[in-house]
Amino acid sequence: MKAVVYNGPKDVSVNTIDDPKIEKPTDVIIRVTTTNICGSDLHMYEGRTSFEKGRVFGHENLGEVIEVGAAVDRIKKGDRVCMPFNVGCGFCENCERGLTGFCLTTNPGTAGAAYGFAEMGPWQGGQAELMRVPYADFNCLKLPEDAKEKEDDYVMLSDIFPTGWHGVELSGFLPGESIAIYGAGPVGLMAAHSAQIRGAAQIFVVDSHDDRLKLAEAMGAIAIDMRKGDPAQQILDATGGLGTDRGVEAVGYQCCDRHGKERSNYTMNCLVKSTKATGGIGVVGVFVAEDPNAPDDLQKEGKMAFDFGNFWFKGQKIGTGQCNVKHYNRRLMNLIEQNRANPAQIISHRLSLDQAPDAYKHFDERDAGWTKVVLKPGA
Repeated sequence: MKAVVYNGPKDVSVNTIDDPKIEKPTDVIIRVTTTNICGSDLHMYEGRTSFEKGRVFGHENLGEVIEVGAAVDRIKKGDRVCMPFNVGCGFCENCERGLTGFCLTTNPGTAGAAYGFAEMGPWQGGQAELMRVPYADFNCLKLPEDAKEKEDDYVMLSDIFPTGWHGVELSGFLPGESIAIYGAGPVGLMAAHSAQIRGAAQIFVVDSHDDRLKLAEAMGAIAIDMRKGDPAQQILDATGGLGTDRGVEAVGYQCCDRHGKERSNYTMNCLVKSTKATGGIGVVGVFVAEDPNAPDDLQKEGKMAFDFGNFWFKGQKIGTGQCNVKHYNRRLMNLIEQNRANPAQIISHRLSLDQAPDAYKHFDERDAGWTKVVLKPGA
């Protein structure tokens, strides 16, 4: 089969590799019909992680079941399914509690596994024509009858729609509150979409790219262009000096200040400043325990100069961590089916698998108009 393979920093290619096989009776094989490039793939693409050469990218996957293991009961050949980026077993303590992003068995020695991701277990990614899904009865979300018609919406259930929703949830958001979202990449835009669905009174979205800010405005948000001044101060000025009830960090450890200089603490300290006293902050941007290629020494150790004094003095709360996709994906699927949500509105490019190397280059360089890329292996 063809697959998108990592060769080293900023070097991916579409190679022919061995087809996946049923390895355990609880597996299924999927013919991948849509797979996305995620912003968190760029950390690995840029060589900022320990992702091994020769591995396949891709943790946002949807497709058709073509082979079923002998112990799979619920999922059938021909089903159209979307897979959470988390690989969960379904029976460990954390999976039983619904914390599937922190499965204790699928990545021994670490809590949490994912397809095609650094430090997240041996699972091959789905930016390929085929993929193996373990514990298929648990991990596969069977899609409704309109699965083909709304495929580009449903594939967002693999990661960015639930993750955006999770960021809002971690902040402690309640209907009628205001919220500021730092980052108008795919996850930030999905956080804005989620806040709109959940009844936010005001939504601010901070970024420095015109195309992304325009999308945020189309979703009903107030765009904050950080190139025009301190974004936290802009939010304070727009809220009578009070700030917002809630905030979401949707950028991660490679965030930049308003001058374009990488500063891993920038969005977090802005959130402390622009969030009300006793407000809540949800952090779903990726932060890592080590970043050897970082521009400063603290960041190399996965640390930052955090404004803890003001955070403490304001009595704020922070929720962090990757999304437990299965906690949300079925209900979010229902919103899509009933036309109450359409996450596909942020897609800018629908490309064949062979176009992936060029797509990675444009997406990594944040070229104008490259907001969300989906790959169609069958195209």
